Amino acid sequence: MKNSHQKRAAIVLSGCGVFDGSEIHEAVVAILNFQKRGAEVSFFAPDIAQAHTVNHLSGKPTDEKRSVLAESARIARGDIAPLSEFRAENFDVLFFPGGFGAAKNLCTFAFDGANCRVNADVEKAVRAMLDLRKPVGFICISPVIAAKVIGSGVRLTIGNDAATAAAINAMGAVHVDCPASSFVKDSEKNVYSSPAYMLARNVVEVDAGVSAMIGEMLGL
Repeated sequence: MKNSHQKRAAIVLSGCGVFDGSEIHEAVVAILNFQKRGAEVSFFAPDIAQAHTVNHLSGKPTDEKRSVLAESARIARGDIAPLSEFRAENFDVLFFPGGFGAAKNLCTFAFDGANCRVNADVEKAVRAMLDLRKPVGFICISPVIAAKVIGSGVRLTIGNDAATAAAINAMGAVHVDCPASSFVKDSEKNVYSSPAYMLARNVVEVDAGVSAMIGEMLGL
């Protein structure tokens, strides 16, 4: 029998692999930290083509065409739904791992910087959660999504990279320098962010910031 008080977390993936999709370590750290705190995790991804595919051994783009949803299913062990089916009323928390997929597939920041566009289903999901005053979390490069969607002085961090911080500020957000071991909370807007691999040297450092952030998001 399901615990009626169990928190429900939705994780939005952007593919599978740091250079063209979700950063796998960050996704797994998030899954582990949600489940360790008793939350039920569901996975979503846009049902779109990847911006491109990268050979992670050579680091070079290939001619392969891949689906963001199908690639994200690798991390979700097949149990994933199109982001168009996300309903904010069914979840307590929305969470975005990093990886270049967040900046290539969920939005176009990797190509267009502060002039980027955000995937319509991504923007709809974020706005729906904020309208219900539910927490939304972003790590690594994914806070650029929040900067574009929310703007209005929302406080965010990607660590301390000057160029990315300047782009975040240009989109109407306020960048806050932060170590990988910590996170930034915008209490007014209920938005959370942590640098993860934008600064972290290993998965232990990723876990330090993400664990603290998820605990705060769940109120635990």
